[in-house]
Amino acid sequence: MRELVRACKAISAETRLRILNIVMFKECSVSEVMQSLQISQTRASRNLGALYDAGLLNAKREGTWVLYSVAEDGLDGHSRELLAALKSMLAKDPLARQDIFRLTQAKRSRTWRV
Repeated sequence: MRELVRACKAISAETRLRILNIVMFKECSVSEVMQSLQISQTRASRNLGALYDAGLLNAKREGTWVLYSVAEDGLDGHSRELLAALKSMLAKDPLARQDIFRLTQAKRSRTWRV
């Protein structure tokens, strides 16, 4: 139950839902999150950190990048079901679909401008 409560708190903000949506689509760097959601580096990093701290995301270093992915192996059954439901609901949301489209156009870069 505790993990489910932690996951629900983590997804209680629109920005974190949008980030989770794109990370469920593809492993992402901070710069890709920034470009997809059209947000600042600070906002992207802070919200990625909240999702990571809640146990919803994995982070791995690959060269100069930190890449974030859904922590499917570390999630309990309730959290997995929650993510599956979110994925289904977000697939119908126009803003979430637009974020995915921008993600397909995004590039991993060292430039932190939005």
